[in-house]
Amino acid sequence: MKEIVNTSIIKDIKQIIEESKRIVVKNVNTIMLQTYWSIGKRIVEEEQKGNEKAEYGSKLLITLSKELTREYGKGFSKSNLFSMRRFYLENQKFQTLSGKLSWSHYLLLLGVSDLNARSFYQHECENSNWSVRELDRQIDSGLYERLLLSKGEANKRIVLEMANKGVTYQTPDSFIKDPMVLEFIGLPEKPFSESNLEKAIVNHIEDFY
Repeated sequence: MKEIVNTSIIKDIKQIIEESKRIVVKNVNTIMLQTYWSIGKRIVEEEQKGNEKAEYGSKLLITLSKELTREYGKGFSKSNLFSMRRFYLENQKFQTLSGKLSWSHYLLLLGVSDLNARSFYQHECENSNWSVRELDRQIDSGLYERLLLSKGEANKRIVLEMANKGVTYQTPDSFIKDPMVLEFIGLPEKPFSESNLEKAIVNHIEDFY
């Protein structure tokens, strides 16, 4: 006789798992942002001690990059350390950073030189839950500039509605498989099967508590 399983327990357990994934993503993301912000802050503090800031800063980043890359991997290249430095300089209060955005989001935003445009993309990214790919697409398409050229609030709304079509939402799974996240939590850069990847991530979760 076939055993009858209560489908509600399956549904409940799936919800528990999905909620746990969301919590993990939030914790990992917050720790990543705080780590890179703190590194940027420490670099700036050290640079301010140097007499010739530009020359000293460049040597400092080169030295740090060599040492940190040897120990922790390519995520600490000179260009990445420079991005962390700039990340801190442009967001000197960590509390103002959005937990909805990942480090990859902020890297793209740092590439937008116009501060008004950057602020616009950041707010739209938060409000519309844009993935990194979607944010990149909107920046490349010149959404901010198109809005500036649009006359009237009705036209601006139409441009925004059209821009938001086809948005790919960032899921916990897609975030946790980001190469930057995997490197941050200490997983080697190699192909993983779905099950092995999940096991490897779970084995490292305790490092964040």
